[in-house]
Amino acid sequence: MVDGKDSLPAIIPKEKWTRKLDFLLSLAGYSVGLGNLWRFPYLCNRNGGGAFLIPFITFLILCGLPLFFLELSVGQFSGKSALHVWKVSPLFVGIGVSMNVVSGMCALYYNVIIAWTLYYLGNSFLPKLPWTSCDNAWNTPTCFSLDECLANQRKANKSAMTRNTSEAFGEMYTTSQNVYNNVLLSNDSWSNVNQLNVTAPDSTVCNYTAGKGGLTAAEEFWQYNMLQMSSGVTDVGNIQWHLLLCFMGAWLLIFLCLMKGVKSLGKVVYVTATIPYLLLTIILIRGVTLPGSYEGIIFYLKPDFTKLLHPQVWIEAGSQVFYSLGPAWGLLIVMSSHNKFTNNCLRDAVLITFLGEGTSLYGGFAIFSVLGYMAQKAGVPVSEVVKSGPGLGFIAYPEALTTLPLPQLWNILFFLMLLTVGLDTQFGMTEIICGTVLESFPRKLAKRRTLVTAAICGGFFILGLPLTTSAGVYYFQLMDWYSTSFGLPLIGFVECVVFAWIYGTDRLSDDISMMIGRRPPQFFTICWKFVTPVLLFTTLVSAFVSYQAPTYDKYTYPVGAIAAGWLIGMMSVVPIPIFVVYKFFRASGPFIKRFIQTKKPSADWGPAESLPRDSDFSEIKDPLNRTGELSVSSPSATSIAIDDCPQNGVTVHSKFLSEQSYIS
Repeated sequence: MVDGKDSLPAIIPKEKWTRKLDFLLSLAGYSVGLGNLWRFPYLCNRNGGGAFLIPFITFLILCGLPLFFLELSVGQFSGKSALHVWKVSPLFVGIGVSMNVVSGMCALYYNVIIAWTLYYLGNSFLPKLPWTSCDNAWNTPTCFSLDECLANQRKANKSAMTRNTSEAFGEMYTTSQNVYNNVLLSNDSWSNVNQLNVTAPDSTVCNYTAGKGGLTAAEEFWQYNMLQMSSGVTDVGNIQWHLLLCFMGAWLLIFLCLMKGVKSLGKVVYVTATIPYLLLTIILIRGVTLPGSYEGIIFYLKPDFTKLLHPQVWIEAGSQVFYSLGPAWGLLIVMSSHNKFTNNCLRDAVLITFLGEGTSLYGGFAIFSVLGYMAQKAGVPVSEVVKSGPGLGFIAYPEALTTLPLPQLWNILFFLMLLTVGLDTQFGMTEIICGTVLESFPRKLAKRRTLVTAAICGGFFILGLPLTTSAGVYYFQLMDWYSTSFGLPLIGFVECVVFAWIYGTDRLSDDISMMIGRRPPQFFTICWKFVTPVLLFTTLVSAFVSYQAPTYDKYTYPVGAIAAGWLIGMMSVVPIPIFVVYKFFRASGPFIKRFIQTKKPSADWGPAESLPRDSDFSEIKDPLNRTGELSVSSPSATSIAIDDCPQNGVTVHSKFLSEQSYIS
């Protein structure tokens, strides 16, 4: 008898989603991040407008969707975290370590964006928005404001119109023979007056480029009030207490939403994953009714097919799909591990993939409709108000919203949308770490979920304190620049190689068939083996070839900071080769045997649903009755009993056992 009771770890029941919709909303919230709103529209506009959709959709179908489906499948099949799922091939457990490193680093600095959003959201309730004027304590003499520029222009236009009208009447009074003695003006004279009114300066247009050579009020609020920026990375300055409190509040929000695991998260996402679509739609409806919005949308989507001849356009399309959709971070594995075993993960992958990236396109209309209106108000081309990243979210867009009636309302809606979008992404990255810790110490920590979550959130808060200093924005950009640029494409590439070539697409397809009742379409196996790895490797190579050192505005990072950035980038890469070497030398035997032994699935790799819940082993009777061979289709067979066993024994065939076992 083969008995695995003593060798198996204690089985802790895997927490499941309460409802299928909980999982879908959590997945949608994670897949729709800030990059969908403030990076995709900018890239689309810069790389050919509507023509950019061709490489974008190509990469989405050939790279994004297959990798997304792969991670959902293996997570749901195994029921394991991003670290322990690599029992499928212990030699490559470093991939799981790298996933946790990437997610941990990004969770560390990403939450400061939520802190910034909370600060702007709080200021949006003030009677006068502080980023609309230049009469604040932090403003410089060279500050200029779009709001004040428009007000001054209206006064100047009104004065000019009054003066010109008076001059016209005076001229008509002295030259027209029909004025004197209360005789009516001739029709020609009234036409002159009407023509004067029509051609008078437009009181709603401001020459925004005729500033004082300084920063706008919105830029000065960002730099001199909220960030209170220092001169560089070496000038740390003081902790900004307003940012510290917002940063603490951001981590408190994360803790409260994750303290009960998927049970609490599944309830929160009904708000955080749906509100962004509602608010985005409200902003879009208001945006398209504004003058100039049409020019903004045309500027956003006007196709330039000549751009498709440039390789950089295709590279940026692939990068955007990869970074916005979210594979290789480990969260897709973690979230799907809480699914019911028979959940249709293929349908979920297709739905969320196109929903998430469709949101990018949809959000672009809301962004550029308002930017087109702002450009018309400022009297400049749309290209001069278009920004990407935090420059769009915290400078250009709030500034545009201040020109609308009820600016407080529109700013509140906008920052509330940013908050909910950011929270969903942060939930995912933090949950990866929580899931790994809990699964690594199941006996000690399984019933201490709240304490573990509090410790992790508190640890990240302490580690992130430098981000709340005067030099915090420099540290933020350095981490954002290097933490994922090289690690994510490499993780995705090795992930495809392991599952498609080492574990094998045949076994992977069998696993998927066990869950959804049919093997995946041949399209996915071809992508997993050939297309997706090639595209990911190309993305990785292009990241090195097109590398440029980061800058912030006119500030250039010193050599020491660049070296620290490369160290951050390598932290997500080096675990893979380190653990390959470690696992190889821990194995025994000749070279080839070590490789074979470490690359094959471990003894406890198998489908999660069949794992025993109330006992350490189960027995399977021989269904073939003395045929001499037994195929075990259930991984729960840690102890096998065979009635009337032949004298020569029985050969057990099972992909769930470490090797063939002979029973006598």
